[in-house]
Amino acid sequence: MSSTGVQSILKEESTRNIRQLLKVVILFTIAGAAVSSRLFSVIRFESIIHEFDPWFNFRASKYLVKNGLYNFWDWFDDRTWHPLGRVTGGTLYPGLMVTSGVIYHVLRFLTFPVDIRNVCVLLAPAFSGLTAYATYLFTKEMKDESAGLLAAAFIGIAPGYISRSVAGSYDNEAIAIFLLMFTFYLWIKALKVGSAYWGALCALFYFYMVAAWGGYVFITNMIPLHALVLMGMGRYSPRLYVAYTSWFALGTLGSMQIPFVGFLPIRSSEHMSALGVFGLIQIVAYVEFLRQYVPSRQFKTLVKSFFAITLVGSMAVLVLLTLSGVIAPWSGRFYSLWDTGYAKIHIPIIASVSEHQPTAWPSFFFDLEMLIWMFPAGIYMCFNTLEDHHVFVIIYGILASYFAGVMVRLMLTLTPVVCVAAAIALSNILDAYLSVKTPVAPDAQTASISGEVSEPDTPVKKVEKRRNLLDSTKGTIIGIYSGTSKLMVVGAFTIYLFVFVLHCTWVTSNAYSSPSVVLASRAADGSQHIIDDYREAYYWLRKNTPEDAKIMSWWDYGYQIGGMADRTTLVDNNTWNNTHIATVGKAMSGREEVSYPILRQHDVDYVLVIFGGLLGYSGDDINKFLWMIRIAEGVWPNEVKESEFFTSRGEYRVDDQATDVMKNSLLYKMSYYGFERLFPSGQATDRVRNVKLPAKGPELNTLEEAFTSENWIVRIYKVKPLDNIGRDHAAASAFDTGKKKTKRGKAAKAARKLRVV
Repeated sequence: MSSTGVQSILKEESTRNIRQLLKVVILFTIAGAAVSSRLFSVIRFESIIHEFDPWFNFRASKYLVKNGLYNFWDWFDDRTWHPLGRVTGGTLYPGLMVTSGVIYHVLRFLTFPVDIRNVCVLLAPAFSGLTAYATYLFTKEMKDESAGLLAAAFIGIAPGYISRSVAGSYDNEAIAIFLLMFTFYLWIKALKVGSAYWGALCALFYFYMVAAWGGYVFITNMIPLHALVLMGMGRYSPRLYVAYTSWFALGTLGSMQIPFVGFLPIRSSEHMSALGVFGLIQIVAYVEFLRQYVPSRQFKTLVKSFFAITLVGSMAVLVLLTLSGVIAPWSGRFYSLWDTGYAKIHIPIIASVSEHQPTAWPSFFFDLEMLIWMFPAGIYMCFNTLEDHHVFVIIYGILASYFAGVMVRLMLTLTPVVCVAAAIALSNILDAYLSVKTPVAPDAQTASISGEVSEPDTPVKKVEKRRNLLDSTKGTIIGIYSGTSKLMVVGAFTIYLFVFVLHCTWVTSNAYSSPSVVLASRAADGSQHIIDDYREAYYWLRKNTPEDAKIMSWWDYGYQIGGMADRTTLVDNNTWNNTHIATVGKAMSGREEVSYPILRQHDVDYVLVIFGGLLGYSGDDINKFLWMIRIAEGVWPNEVKESEFFTSRGEYRVDDQATDVMKNSLLYKMSYYGFERLFPSGQATDRVRNVKLPAKGPELNTLEEAFTSENWIVRIYKVKPLDNIGRDHAAASAFDTGKKKTKRGKAAKAARKLRVV
């Protein structure tokens, strides 16, 4: 080999090494940006668990670290759902807690003095970096490394994903999106290679996904649908057979090891598609085998008859097993994905959750910004090439778009495919407009090679050349571009990307980094004021109530009370027992003579309500009251009627025009008890509903005020014993007038200056 050839090889090798090093540096930079953008909540507030569900996950993680895996697996929690309790170890997805526990023990083994709380707070940001890498791998299989890097950058800072993965958002989605994308990457890899090894790896991460999040059903149906569409397109291959059968067999066996899942993969309707496609692919493989030995004419007749008999027989068996109860029917959550009004009519407890509501159009632009209009361009480019793995992106994009429109929460599953498709589109555009050489029309290239002299082009000939060039490249973005046009396009997209980064940073900082237990407000001069009523109230419960005290509240606050106050609750965010939740709703909506027996029957010591009328905090219980009524009415339609809480004009009011049923309800009384004392006579105003309240406030006979937080957001009442019922109201609700009046005076003065953001 000549010295010139050796130098060329060395130069190529050096260039390749530099590219690899640069790629690693870029990926680490993207991971650093992903982690850093999720730390606003810690910087602006403190290292604290956010929202509602994460407080249970945090409490469960502490139990796991303290008591070990086996005790965690057998954990019966008698401090929740009193007096029923909860078999916690068998009714949760343990992947999140086990992941945190492993990280905690590894760090402690390496002598890092970490606390489990900090591990839980920072878990989601840490996994966001891994999600960026998984998205890079997935997109690289779709196009190339440059598209993969763009997709990693997009998913790293996209608000649609950040909304569920900021520091302190210790929910199942903290690790689930990484597992989702990595499982999809392994599926595409197994399909391309046709290897049982990659199929087994896909099954392993699918098992991890099942252990971590109930949304694993999305994977359970996405992969079978992809295989089914490929077979329907006539693209069956041995590679598809090996990839699917290895994934399904090992993945199903693995998923059944999770106690909460158990035999659902073979006994629930949500999993039947995977089982059905597994059976179908065996039939298709057998038919392909027979094709070699049966004459073509007889083969067609045999295949048609065989498929007809199999289809009818399979449907009959499925219907029979469903009717007999062997296979569970579709769940209410599934029906609510196809009929947006189903949950409101049949399962109001599902419809009452804000993240289960249909997504408003502005939310798509808010969470995805410029990606929302690049997404369809990327899907279109996948259609142009339409290889097996591109079909997967198209199916994923269509399904995720629909589900994200039906339910706000599912914006999370749409964001990854939007980032992938947008990266494919932008990568194709940049490939065309960043090329150094200007592409030349094919006929011009031919002429130059043959040495022919072409005649000057007329405008018509130029248009024809461009059209021929587009036809020859099968729609790929390429053309005869001048340096000016390249500069304009690249400059425009550079500006778009800068605006995208600014938008993502602003949304992350201002919209998704505020913990629900710590509120912020703005004074008239623009200065920020922290409102810490939740933790103030939970700390009061922890320090001033017996350890075995039972607290009744609406289910939204159950996990927080258990996690921060460490007290027994009647209901919490698990919502597994609709009747028990309806009982709380009945107590809240009933008159005192109806509610008091319920409280006594369930050994309730304290009742907690959230009230935002003083500061204008709209997320209070009065605004949630209708859902309490609807859930209770679903169980006791003859005793609780929603219509009785509306005026004759169909209005939901809390002022003088409110119905007597509304004014006499326990929740109304607890919310507005003593509220009128904060204002001059007759001037009491609810700043959430923006109405003036009656001059004389409600009175309580069966409860007494025990605690009201500084800004009146959390109010706690003690249930009177039987021998105290009927005493004089003034004596029953006696308090230290000096301290109380001083506190209420300060609260009223602060309320005039502040508004909750």
